[in-house]
Amino acid sequence: MDYNSILSDKVKNIAPSGIRRFFDLLEDKPDAISLGVGEPDFVTPWHIRDAGVYSLEKGFTKYTSNAGLMELRREISNYLYRRFNLYYDPKRQIIVTVGGSEAIDIGIRAVVNPGEEVIIPIPSFVCYGPLVTLAGGVPVYVETKAENEFRLTADELKAAITPKTKLVVLPFPNNPTGAIMEQKDLEAIAEVLRDTNIMVLSDEIYAELSYGEKHVSIANIPDMYERTILINGFSKSHAMTGWRMGYVCAPKEIVKQMVKIHQYLIMSAPTTSQYAAIEAMREGDKDVEMMRNEYNYRRRYLLDELRKMGLDAFEAKGAFYVFPCIKSTGLTSEEFCERLLMAQSVAVIPGNAFGDCGEGFVRMCYATSLEQIKEALRRMRLFLETL
Repeated sequence: MDYNSILSDKVKNIAPSGIRRFFDLLEDKPDAISLGVGEPDFVTPWHIRDAGVYSLEKGFTKYTSNAGLMELRREISNYLYRRFNLYYDPKRQIIVTVGGSEAIDIGIRAVVNPGEEVIIPIPSFVCYGPLVTLAGGVPVYVETKAENEFRLTADELKAAITPKTKLVVLPFPNNPTGAIMEQKDLEAIAEVLRDTNIMVLSDEIYAELSYGEKHVSIANIPDMYERTILINGFSKSHAMTGWRMGYVCAPKEIVKQMVKIHQYLIMSAPTTSQYAAIEAMREGDKDVEMMRNEYNYRRRYLLDELRKMGLDAFEAKGAFYVFPCIKSTGLTSEEFCERLLMAQSVAVIPGNAFGDCGEGFVRMCYATSLEQIKEALRRMRLFLETL
């Protein structure tokens, strides 16, 4: 059969993730140290796992309501108010999703019509553009700058807005750069949007992993709550990647439409994972604090050592990534990563995998043990000495 003529043109035209190729190369290097995978090295805390196990022992194996267990939605509402001073009605404004990725997908699809534009700051995680395309929208990429610590500025946003603009994605704290948006940055963005009908999709999956300054959501900024779709989840903050638990919060009018997409696509998020997430919301604050403190120690160590090597690395204050500049080596991002992997068996991700303006940078993830980070840096130092 001629599958090329059968397959969707829209899907065929979506490029595969630039990250995937380096993971494939890694399979042939069993001795490699990976600073590439954006996943906590901690296991899910035992009391959270135990809550999932207990739910199975009690036979809680049926579907939940489409939006998720009401008990979990109440705990999410309490958590967001306790941690970030945001209130969402658990009955009408919260949907439990299969990871943050589904939350992003249904958030985009609920508001974007064919041909409408979605502004996406880059470098950023690779999913936003393809999901916009699949929804029939048009991704508009805005290049953030190293001199601005990869924050989206009001001027950059203003220059990208057209009559077709429907949505702005705010992926902060940011993957891959570790950049954050401070309150003054968000206030400037809000001023640009205030007299428009443009919505914001704020991906705050790394909200708990902010160092030095408490995370501020754009939904906290005056007049922005009603135009914000807030994305969060459990994967990064509570080391629950495999449980596939996320959630989306928004005005009830938008949630009413999102839940229809969720209903036909998913039915409901995994029941066992929801019971584990209830425990995470109720009793997980100390676990998050412990992990955040450990990440912060690794972050400081990694930044200091990179600078000692002569690599320029701005002060990444969020997530668990640093984004050093490797332009001084004379190599492209992909050349640097491939040669480092082949010569010293250390895996990092080329910055241009997250957008063209990431060229000249690499992403390094410190969600791995300090021992592994030290060995990776030792090998990297040997590699740089050969250039």
